[in-house]
Amino acid sequence: EVQLVESGGGLVQAGGSLRLSCAASGFTFDDYAIGWFRQAPGKEREGVSCITHSDGSTYYADSVKGRFTISSDNAKNMVYLQMNSLKPEDTAVYYCAVVPGSSRDCPTGVAFGSWDQGTQVTVSQ
Repeated sequence: EVQLVESGGGLVQAGGSLRLSCAASGFTFDDYAIGWFRQAPGKEREGVSCITHSDGSTYYADSVKGRFTISSDNAKNMVYLQMNSLKPEDTAVYYCAVVPGSSRDCPTGVAFGSWDQGTQVTVSQ
């Protein structure tokens, strides 16, 4: 059973920073990526960033390039998302998910996540 536990969200002013953490376990794929997805009210869920387990290759959505950094600690099965220079449009519920394949599959591939949980990120003006 896939288990993903997110933490680290909160309220921050525009220009501020937050670090999200994801504890991942309970899955076996030949290769996979762990990624961060977000969904704002009234909008579709989007892939924000993913990191491939085997080689550390990464994907970033254009909207977060240069501001967000994804990293992983494979020994601890942890994935992190450092979010800097936050903007009000980054406000959303952020979810951690497993993407079979690699980070290249992040924007369009199947993702297994705890979509009923997530962590709220709110960026004020």
